[in-house]
Amino acid sequence: MKTFFSDFSKLIKFRLTFLVVFSASVTFLIGSKIQIDRGIVESINWTNWLILIVGGFLVTSAANCFNEIIEVDLDKLMSRTKDRPMPAGRMTTGQGLVLGLVMGIVGTSMLVRLNLETGLLSVFSIFLYAFAYTPLKQKSPIAVFVGAIPGALPPLIGYIAAIGGQSKIGYVPVDYEIALILFLIQFVWQFPHFWAIAWVLDDDYKLAGFRLLPTKKRDKTSAIVTFISTLVLIPVSLLPTIRGFGGFYIAGVSILAGIAFSYYAYQLMVKLDLPSARRLMFCSFFYIPLVQLVLLFNLTI
Repeated sequence: MKTFFSDFSKLIKFRLTFLVVFSASVTFLIGSKIQIDRGIVESINWTNWLILIVGGFLVTSAANCFNEIIEVDLDKLMSRTKDRPMPAGRMTTGQGLVLGLVMGIVGTSMLVRLNLETGLLSVFSIFLYAFAYTPLKQKSPIAVFVGAIPGALPPLIGYIAAIGGQSKIGYVPVDYEIALILFLIQFVWQFPHFWAIAWVLDDDYKLAGFRLLPTKKRDKTSAIVTFISTLVLIPVSLLPTIRGFGGFYIAGVSILAGIAFSYYAYQLMVKLDLPSARRLMFCSFFYIPLVQLVLLFNLTI
């Protein structure tokens, strides 16, 4: 049983899946609080929140499962992935396909119960991640841009899950703006996040022919582009306050977190070493949860 849970965790990339579901669940609460402030609903619908978490977990797990089916031969080449159940031979690709399809169908069915838009966005996310981003990883660094789209959809999905289907009023114009800003913050964050990981794992990635760094290698230009992406994130992260649905606390936290993020990227640009890349990578893991949680408690609508 222990081996089964270990294999399942590796198959669905549990830590990545958890971060995705966390992001969607927090923005669901953001959307719910906005609905409460408008007087549309009286309280948070915790049943829908749980449906989003379970459905989102299954859909994300399915996308990761399809990704591993496509990359099974490549995963055998990398030390970080060769012990996953399919490349290690503990699960066949046929079994993985069945499991992925079941999780995808069940997860999507659950999300459609919230509203049609949530279900459609989830299906779009699966296809874009598994069948566009995955094959592009061997061809061009443009894969990072493509992968950043499904990577940034969870906050948009979470917000839409809370807003859509809750009342006869439906969406109001500001909802599209808020959803887009939540998407945009996570979209821009994806670039330094991806590139920090790619820098740390570049030796392993080369074995599989993955080309994810801006110049396809660890060099000054890749580090400069990564640093610039953290600078771009700072003004983007201030959009909730600029557009009037975030308070001054989220602005302050976003500035401080952005400066810290940029500092680690600057250190990578100066030193061009693995320890600096690891620090930048770990900083990226904390950035999005911190910013989203503070926004949740500092809404001004």
